[in-house]
Amino acid sequence: MLQHTIRQPYQYVRTPLAEPDWRRLPGWRDVTVAQWRDAQWQRVHCIRNIRQLRAVVGGLLTERFYEELAADQADFATMSMLLPPQMLNTMAPYAPTDPASFTEAFLADAVRHYMLPVRADRQQLRPSHPMAERDSLHEAEMRVVDGLTHRYPTKVLAELVATCPQYCGHCTRMDLVGNSTPQVTKAKLLLRPADRQEQMLDYLKRTPAVRDVVVSGGDLANVPWPQLESFLLRLLELGSIRDVRLASKAVVGLPQHWLQPQVVEGLGRVAAVAARRSVNLAVHTHANHVQSVTPLVAEAARAMLDAGVRDVRNQGVLMRGVNATAEDLLDLCFALQGEANILPYYFYLCDMIPGAEHWRTSVHEAQRLQEAIMGYLPGYATPRIVCDVPDVGKRWVHQAVAYDRERGISYWTKNYRTGLDGEPDAPLDRRHPYYDPLDTLPEPGRRWWSEQPGRPAV
Repeated sequence: MLQHTIRQPYQYVRTPLAEPDWRRLPGWRDVTVAQWRDAQWQRVHCIRNIRQLRAVVGGLLTERFYEELAADQADFATMSMLLPPQMLNTMAPYAPTDPASFTEAFLADAVRHYMLPVRADRQQLRPSHPMAERDSLHEAEMRVVDGLTHRYPTKVLAELVATCPQYCGHCTRMDLVGNSTPQVTKAKLLLRPADRQEQMLDYLKRTPAVRDVVVSGGDLANVPWPQLESFLLRLLELGSIRDVRLASKAVVGLPQHWLQPQVVEGLGRVAAVAARRSVNLAVHTHANHVQSVTPLVAEAARAMLDAGVRDVRNQGVLMRGVNATAEDLLDLCFALQGEANILPYYFYLCDMIPGAEHWRTSVHEAQRLQEAIMGYLPGYATPRIVCDVPDVGKRWVHQAVAYDRERGISYWTKNYRTGLDGEPDAPLDRRHPYYDPLDTLPEPGRRWWSEQPGRPAV
């Protein structure tokens, strides 16, 4: 039998990237290409509230949609609204322009589902798992200085800023990042940025076992470039540092920022120093659906690689209604890898934060998806689906050591100690639980949970 005649569960067809026409939206009919490519124009015209959304989309969305959006913001949202035009433009990009059809397509849209949630998306009776926590990964408990989390033996997370150019509803750092909402009064970083960075660098000088620094936030696109470049160059002076990863969803949500000449040239200077010192410099971004990968995103990634960055990698989040099928994941990965020069790297299970129960997937669903995407992409570009287990860290979804499918409780071990263990020689055989979303459980499991006292999530 000829190979091309065999029916496959997924059929790859190369699809060129396309930038949706922003002029289809009433408020942007007169926006020029030069304006659209301008980072400052994008920031000034971000959507921060319903009034601004109306000004752009207007009557294409029904009143019922705006009511549902307002209700979600009042009763459920843990992140305030902040949408760059670039990201809003990827929602329902080819929908008919009559209000009923456009609203239907907009509600069904995968990018809208996690960037602009409405009340009807949420699970009304139990929007949060009983074990959900605001800081579900306990990053604040593992901070060694303000903004620096030392969670793994050789790696740290440096949070330089607590804001982003865009706010995602599923944000794992919803406890810290962004503006307060009616549901969440945000925590705060304590020090001025310069003082925070001094303390971070001092800790790293005193802790040579750390070789890998993820520089994040928030989003690095919100750190003024001269300040960020200064910090990175000082970080590269430390002989113990061998890997530096720059985290910015704005490569996808605001690629115009990373295409600014000042930023591209500065990144080139940092990359040159990293290369001379044999330090691996990479950029990590966050795309969850193929619609988000446009020619501007590819252009930004290409500019980073041309500047000398070793890799641009994607860390997505596995979410129902967004990408929790093999076809959705493979479409996204082929667009990233084949068209945008972005390496598919990780897909995380959505963390157990408040209000996320409708997005989260079960461990067994994630295991099935990992198996379903194997064999299509190059091995080095086949992403791992991982569970970020509280008190443990990232684990491939097949690494659970036990799994009660009925109650949706999986158990995990770790091979290193953290500051949460309470003693320097804490045993490593302790099993740490992780919990599936309740609506994915069989009836006996749901009944068992209904009988538990639970605890408030926020």
